[in-house]
Amino acid sequence: MRPKEFHYNPIGSVHGGVYATLLDSALGCAIHTMLPAGVGYTTLDLAVKYLRPLRLSMGEVRAVATVISVSRQVATATAQIVDGAGKVYATATTTCLVMRPSGTSQSGPSQEQRP
Repeated sequence: MRPKEFHYNPIGSVHGGVYATLLDSALGCAIHTMLPAGVGYTTLDLAVKYLRPLRLSMGEVRAVATVISVSRQVATATAQIVDGAGKVYATATTTCLVMRPSGTSQSGPSQEQRP
């Protein structure tokens, strides 16, 4: 993403929600690549640390994410917003709820399926 004036907040830097959106998207995509077809996820927690302002003159930045762990019900990942030189502007971590289709639980049938 290349910061634009419409991303700015009233104090003259890119709004924190833009950072959070980039990071949340990268984190979700990273987790999604680790799940089998038909398994979904949703964000339970997103923690963002804003380290430097993003400004118009700086050029393109990107969000890069890495999965930390995926279990039956929970996935975690970490991400950074970096510029072309690798300078870090923000970091984030997420915890996601993994939503498996009914009947695929590794711990046995769901309560609704029990006699």
